[in-house]
Amino acid sequence: MPMIDVYAVDGTFADKHTLARDLAAAVMRWEQVPDLALFRNNTAAFIHDLAPGSFSNVVGDSDYVRVQVLTPVGVLDRNKQLGVVRELTDIIASAGGDPRLAERTWVLLTESPEGGWGVAGHANTGADLADAARAEIAQHTQSSTSS
Repeated sequence: MPMIDVYAVDGTFADKHTLARDLAAAVMRWEQVPDLALFRNNTAAFIHDLAPGSFSNVVGDSDYVRVQVLTPVGVLDRNKQLGVVRELTDIIASAGGDPRLAERTWVLLTESPEGGWGVAGHANTGADLADAARAEIAQHTQSSTSS
């Protein structure tokens, strides 16, 4: 159940809603969690517009995009890290309408510590999330067998 934050100069992206949805869906796929409402409803991206001149690299360039992905600890192994960074970079470049934007996109993968993932007022552990997923799967199984 990742959270994705994208920071870019205002005007970089024309359709922020689609960008946010595409990024969230990509990370959910790379996490390889079941397609459950628990995960669909709690995986989100936030697009933050920055004023021109509000950030810079050492030489003064400010045409970069920063993508920070926060996931529960241990969810992304090395292959998943490589894949998600590549796909998110490609999504950003496409949404920005500039293939060269890929060269200026920084993706930071951050893991939340065990118990450091709060949803609905509760700091969840990995076991809490697994239990919630199992409960949702059981509910779907029970409702489909009683139909």
